[in-house]
Amino acid sequence: MSNEKGSLRSTIAVSLTNYLDAGAIVAGASGLTLWQNYLGLSEVHLGWLNFISANCLGAALGAIIGGFLADKYGRKFIYTYNLLVYMLGVALVICSVNYPMLLCGFLVTGISVGIGVPASWTYISESSEVNNRGRNICISQMSWGVGPMMILLLGMLFAPGGYLFEWVEGIAHAIGGDSLAQNAVNVFSSRIVFLSLFIVAFIAWNLQRKLDESSEWKAAKAAAKAKGEDTGLLHAFGVLFSNKVAVRTVIFLATIYLTWNLVASVMGFFQPHIYETAGGVSNEQANWMNCIQWAIIVGVTFIVSKLIDKTNHKAIYTFGLLVAIMAWLVIVTIGVNGQFGLWAFAILWGVQGGTSPQIFYALWGSELFPAKFRAGAQGLMFFIVRGLSAVWGLIFTYIYGENGEGFTIAAYCMIALLLISLVVGFIGCPNTRGRTLDSIAKERYGDDY
Repeated sequence: MSNEKGSLRSTIAVSLTNYLDAGAIVAGASGLTLWQNYLGLSEVHLGWLNFISANCLGAALGAIIGGFLADKYGRKFIYTYNLLVYMLGVALVICSVNYPMLLCGFLVTGISVGIGVPASWTYISESSEVNNRGRNICISQMSWGVGPMMILLLGMLFAPGGYLFEWVEGIAHAIGGDSLAQNAVNVFSSRIVFLSLFIVAFIAWNLQRKLDESSEWKAAKAAAKAKGEDTGLLHAFGVLFSNKVAVRTVIFLATIYLTWNLVASVMGFFQPHIYETAGGVSNEQANWMNCIQWAIIVGVTFIVSKLIDKTNHKAIYTFGLLVAIMAWLVIVTIGVNGQFGLWAFAILWGVQGGTSPQIFYALWGSELFPAKFRAGAQGLMFFIVRGLSAVWGLIFTYIYGENGEGFTIAAYCMIALLLISLVVGFIGCPNTRGRTLDSIAKERYGDDY
């Protein structure tokens, strides 16, 4: 029981990384229109913000670095230093007065997010017991929902017309003077939201740097040293790509995660903006809808956390993607110009979020590789997925158009991507439930892994 409580405490501490990841994405998304008006940005400018953010390229670059650093220097190394980088990036966003500065802040924050994510999923799995590994991954995923929900609530309170906007105006004029333009005043609500992320990051950093090193990693490191193996980064790449089982696993996991994430990344960053332009609702209503959707995601993930270690993974995975496809079918049949279509889409997308492929990617990604290149493999896949998502985010802005005129065409693209994720995941779903990481590794890679 004490071990279980310990794994739960470490899971919660590490899961704050996911809160900060999703929080950074949604903080940018919820204030996107405010930054657009303040800096006079076009849809293409917004596409580039998405391209280099925690949603895409920034996280991709960080992941490829962080994954292999976590395998070489340990999981604790990441938790000791990484959130300092995150706080720097958020501080740049808070202080931004022009587009290049905003871009730089989004990029630095994104890189930190990417560095932390592979280590967090790896650490959670390595510190979990066999019968609660899926549960702990779901707890981590719940923080991915709580982050956006809290950020959106703050965004609505501080947004123009919100209950606390008068307080925002007072701060803005105290800093910028009474002659500050209204668009410059409005964007202070987004600055304050990012300030909340800075505070959570500071708290998380103090918790995470006190964590014990992963015993799995220490054992793998000791075994490699005893055999005289090279533990350099280039060697880690070589070992990963020279193993056929590992390469096939990378292809499988990258496919199911990429095809889903191309859809989810667009929704994570652009959803409030889409509701405003294609749906024709106000910024406040768009954020309320998105907030409720994240609450649904958290609730459904909590239910899944009770089932995932006891229920067939293929059934949960298939259910989630069928609901996701139904959500986009609402777009191409009913549309989002009316309240019914908007709410139907928001609710269905919330339900799928609680059973999404990201849960299984995080779980399987930490189960299907041995400890010596577990984080590195996840970093590589995260790099591929978020990097291609960055490119897709730019393409999406051209398909979508300035006022959402291409949204139906984009919806058909989303349905096709989700179908690929469904089929590949259904066929390749591994049998890992209720098994130790050691037994899975021996079965897949032999005794000398």
